[in-house]
Amino acid sequence: MHILVDMNLSPKWVGLLELSGFAASHWSEVGAPNAGDPEIMAHAKAHDYVILTNDLDFGSILAATGGDAPSVVQIRADDCRVEKVGSVVIDAVRLAAKQLEIGALVTIDTNRMRVTTLPIDRKGAKE
Repeated sequence: MHILVDMNLSPKWVGLLELSGFAASHWSEVGAPNAGDPEIMAHAKAHDYVILTNDLDFGSILAATGGDAPSVVQIRADDCRVEKVGSVVIDAVRLAAKQLEIGALVTIDTNRMRVTTLPIDRKGAKE
């Protein structure tokens, strides 16, 4: 699994992900820093990346379009620094790895994780 870290998260996430056994790149290494979410999603889908973000727009786009890729991991925390939530995110990605490989939206906060398989049913999320 290759994880693409969104611009809204620190490049430090790449180091933690790689130390944890995942291939990872920060969007700043791959594309324009002012790229819109649809461009980031298209790139991730074309290269089979999982997006790591704290931006809710990616999940909204997947829901609105009925998209089956790319998989997205969204962090829902006030403090998204590696030092604060890194271990929680790594544990969640490991637990949800199979779902992420086939297509999922994984939402992580400090108390729980929710996995929604893709495509998201517009009538109600499939969990």
